[in-house]
Amino acid sequence: MFDKVKFSLLKAFHIAFKISTKKKGMSSLELSNEFELRQKTCWEFKWKIQQAMASSLHHPLEGIVHVDEFMIGGPEEQKRGRSVGAKKLIVVALEIVEVGVGRAYAEVIENASSKELGKFLKTYVSKDAKVISDEWRGYTPLKGEFKKLEQVASDDGKNFKDIHIHIMNIKSWLRGIHHHCSKERMQGYLNEYHFRYNRRQSMGVIFDLLIKKMVKNEPIRLISIT
Repeated sequence: MFDKVKFSLLKAFHIAFKISTKKKGMSSLELSNEFELRQKTCWEFKWKIQQAMASSLHHPLEGIVHVDEFMIGGPEEQKRGRSVGAKKLIVVALEIVEVGVGRAYAEVIENASSKELGKFLKTYVSKDAKVISDEWRGYTPLKGEFKKLEQVASDDGKNFKDIHIHIMNIKSWLRGIHHHCSKERMQGYLNEYHFRYNRRQSMGVIFDLLIKKMVKNEPIRLISIT
């Protein structure tokens, strides 16, 4: 991922360090100001870093797992419930542990159908986990594969307090640091957020892990998306 980098490797390592170790990461504008590089250059390199931050898929969520969907983007006329329109629909799964919350993963999905939700759960959640969702009908057909899947009434989020806090934190981070993310780039930001979130107890080695992942990855061809 350092292939054909447009600036010194020292700056590249510094940027990777800042994005991985700072609690909220850094926007491309902040990186541009700090490292005296063009914002687009920082934005492109940050995209590479976000790809390395994707889950290895070797550690599915276990135990009790809450799952829910949310949207990024303002309300649209005549769009209700899980209708997407121009907004970005995201599904998130969060481990509920004895002392609070564990790991989490999130993914951009096209719609809230059982096909899309099932694909997400199979990718990120152990089949032995007790999955708890709200009463959305898209989860009902998944009970055949996830034997412990349970649906309960959301009660305006009261029964899913932890995952709703997690969702609010993601939204606040996106609004506060990055302001706008296109649908095509959104998964990268979700990768970044959860790479740090899932390693919040081991921040001392997070930079080393990121560099190893970047070195092992194949070179990435950048896509021209704003």
